[in-house]
Amino acid sequence: MQNRVFVINQHGEALMPCKPRTARKLLAQGKAKPIKKEPFTIQLLYGSTGYKQPVSLGIDSGQRHIGIAVTSQAKVLFQGEVELRQDVKKLLDTRRTYRCSRRNRKTRYRKARFLNRIKTKKNGWLPPSVASKCQHNISWINRFLAVLPNPALHIEVGKFDMQKMKDPNIQGIGYQYGDLYGYQTIKQYVLARDEYKCQVCKKKGGKLKIHHIIYRSQGGTNVPSNLITVCADCHTYKNHEPGGILHKWYKAKKKVTKSLKGATFMNILRHRLWRAFPDAEFQYGAQTTLQRAGLGLEKSHFNDAVTISSIQRITEKPTSVVMFKQFRKKKRSLHEATARKGRKEPNCTSKRNAKNTKFAKGFWLNDYVRIKNSQKKGYISGFTGNSCYIKDCLGNYVIIGKYKQTALSKIMMITHHNNWCSTEILANEYTMR
Repeated sequence: MQNRVFVINQHGEALMPCKPRTARKLLAQGKAKPIKKEPFTIQLLYGSTGYKQPVSLGIDSGQRHIGIAVTSQAKVLFQGEVELRQDVKKLLDTRRTYRCSRRNRKTRYRKARFLNRIKTKKNGWLPPSVASKCQHNISWINRFLAVLPNPALHIEVGKFDMQKMKDPNIQGIGYQYGDLYGYQTIKQYVLARDEYKCQVCKKKGGKLKIHHIIYRSQGGTNVPSNLITVCADCHTYKNHEPGGILHKWYKAKKKVTKSLKGATFMNILRHRLWRAFPDAEFQYGAQTTLQRAGLGLEKSHFNDAVTISSIQRITEKPTSVVMFKQFRKKKRSLHEATARKGRKEPNCTSKRNAKNTKFAKGFWLNDYVRIKNSQKKGYISGFTGNSCYIKDCLGNYVIIGKYKQTALSKIMMITHHNNWCSTEILANEYTMR
């Protein structure tokens, strides 16, 4: 069984999804036209009776992946997964570094920017990376609500107690006593915790420094658990290098330390989903786990969404999963901060337009193409002169021969895409990422 195709009547109202074979016939006979790609939707050009059945939409909300499932009675009509971008914060940090260095290097008359933050102007402000993920969760739910006839919406949300995740025995007044209780600064607390002793050579006295175990460039934070006391003799460049004492601390700590960013995001997302969909039915992960075991489904984002949709038994289920992934189309850096492999010096003279090629010879970035004399298909991810790079929705290069580049003369257009790409893979080939 394949995933169903969503249908809109000629008046713009949602109808029951149809089989792909039916959709192909309607398109071939000129009785329908495609109007959406994510998810694929057709609109009828003639009148229909519009018979509708009860439909449920299950959503497994998340920070990295969103599971989506459409069910009706005992049938799963559609199952899919959306992969959200995780590089927004890193790109914003890079842009801030470029702007700061340029301001200090060329435009010293420009004052530093620190009093114009948007959080001082609006309530409920979120960092751009967090706001982007929250909005994508809401917008993808709205996409499916728009192509389904009066669906019952079921959403799984997360609720986490970060204090109890750090200390399982915490209770009562203990929530009011954080790590820094009784101390004025983080540095003062770390020094007192380590007894003013270097944690590498175990010597007291001398010039002490506070060292990040997991570097901030690697996602580390200024929380006390990520800081240790190190003397000036041990806090050297050599000890930071692979094989050095501090680098060994970093590797050991990285293996056992769990970030709480995901839990924090889910707490933020829960409140925004409540406000955006007040009529939806919400549930938590523990309930989903028990229900999924009762249905005999394996752990996956789309299977969680099927379970969340409140289906009681399954008689029909698609053998494939529709995967959606966002495509980054712009490169805003004016030059290379780090020289690419094979180049000794960074390229600081190349113009922005030359480095941000969006189209070439009738093809655009993210166009869905097929290599001639082959059944291999994929999305254009970049151009190099008369050639291009082609990737599938999972980020793997589509290669014929030993080179990643494919000549533009050897590919043919299937369809033009926006900044979202989609592909359908077999459910038994799906792996949790």
